[in-house]
Amino acid sequence: MKSPSTFVRPVALAALLYASQASAALHNGDTTGGATFNRPLENLSALSAVGTNVAYEPYSFSVDTAGSYSFRSYSLPLATPWDNFLILYTGAFDPGHALTNATIANDDVNGTTGRSGFSATLATGVAYTLVTTSFYNEDSGKYLNTIRGPGEVTAPVPEPGTSLMMLVGIAAIGCMARRRRTAA
Repeated sequence: MKSPSTFVRPVALAALLYASQASAALHNGDTTGGATFNRPLENLSALSAVGTNVAYEPYSFSVDTAGSYSFRSYSLPLATPWDNFLILYTGAFDPGHALTNATIANDDVNGTTGRSGFSATLATGVAYTLVTTSFYNEDSGKYLNTIRGPGEVTAPVPEPGTSLMMLVGIAAIGCMARRRRTAA
């Protein structure tokens, strides 16, 4: 069980960020043990020489209102940050071609390790991918990302075939559990 203090800080931070904009989306995750790639430099001119094998997590989304959106990533816990790095891709993200479709990137907001972010103008009807990664190969960890702007941020809805497979899987698990109870 998490102690109240480790839970309250991210919740308080999220509440503060959520209240400060018309619309906000929160996304959290953990890059520890994730897939790796050679990330771009912050200016997107080439691939990094120090971030050649960094763990990452992509988050795909779209927006329902065009306009300026603010992106922030906070490494968790805030008291002991790891050096996170944030990249926005317009369209598809291919870790084997990390410069393709890269739109903007940031390492440290105002020189603060553990906080990265930027602002970008987004359009409706476009798929975006926000990639949370790290500056150095040996850095990874938990994070909280916020996307704030004039419209709603939505993750893609699974294809009907995917949803059907998920429902079949849940039904199968239910049947197995029922059999076990009946056998007992």
